Amino acid sequence: MIEDFIRQNREAFDDQEPSPRNWKKIEATWPAQRPGWWQSVTLWRAAAMLFMALSAYLLLPKEWKPHAPPERVALNEFKDVEAYYVKEISNKVALIDAFQRNEGVDGFTQDFQQLEAMYMVLKEEMQKRPSDQVKDALVLNLLVRIDLLNQQLHMLEKERPGKKPDAEI
Repeated sequence: MIEDFIRQNREAFDDQEPSPRNWKKIEATWPAQRPGWWQSVTLWRAAAMLFMALSAYLLLPKEWKPHAPPERVALNEFKDVEAYYVKEISNKVALIDAFQRNEGVDGFTQDFQQLEAMYMVLKEEMQKRPSDQVKDALVLNLLVRIDLLNQQLHMLEKERPGKKPDAEI
């Protein structure tokens, strides 16, 4: 009945609008609408920033560290090089000591002692003001000392070709 009437005359009702006064009455009965916390623009901005920061953290390599000053890099590189060459020098000094015990050869030459003294001065300079130039000078000093020790060992082996020290070269 009423439903049939409304269905038959539906098009006549569609172009009608309630008056503004009626709309105000209807709106007054609705509860005040506030956007929910999930609709907050500030919240979405914060979430986007957090997502970007987390993505950057996960994508950066784990070994990434701020760059150290070049002086610290030179000092750290030198420590590794020094450890290797000091071990080599110690081995060669032990070989020469073995020859000295067996053959009665005199001690180290004056050149070797001067190189050792220069090395100590350069090492102090590296501690005070590390740089690539000082590092290179230290490595060169170590190489020259090893070469000098090799020459002494070679000379000692030439004098006694059949006899070798207890330690290996």
